[in-house]
Amino acid sequence: MMTVDLPSRSAVASWAGEHLPALRAYLVRARRAMPLAGKVSVLLTTDRKIRRLNREFRGKDKATDVLSFPALVVPAHRTSKQHAFAGDLAISVETAARQAKQCGHSLLVELKILLLHGLLHLAGHDHEIDGGEMATLEEALRRRFRLSTALIARSAPAKRAARSLRRGGRA
Repeated sequence: MMTVDLPSRSAVASWAGEHLPALRAYLVRARRAMPLAGKVSVLLTTDRKIRRLNREFRGKDKATDVLSFPALVVPAHRTSKQHAFAGDLAISVETAARQAKQCGHSLLVELKILLLHGLLHLAGHDHEIDGGEMATLEEALRRRFRLSTALIARSAPAKRAARSLRRGGRA
């Protein structure tokens, strides 16, 4: 399920409504490309609302591009996988639009990159602690779906530069 929660008169809301079928189709394909059991709910929202979610659930008072909320693990008494739920994703379309512009690709491509990244988190991957496993998988899936630079790969140079500056080096 994909929900759009944007100001109805905004150009971004109009764009999102027009491209929802393509995003839904991509979500189905990307979800099938990884070991992820269950349905996924996606909220396309504003910086303001994602900032509130980020503050409430992660303790970080800032807007972000994508948040992943894995579903709680329920004991295996369920007999049907059809009703399983993998979790929720929240994506700021405003942040995605800025990132798309910075990277020189369309908003649709950026939303697909963010969906892929969020799905990997729902599948249990964590690029902050896994030693590059998620980045490698994200890169392979990005190539499979013919997407621009993966999210982790884009942020890696900036993180290396920040670490270098903290240690007294150059960016």
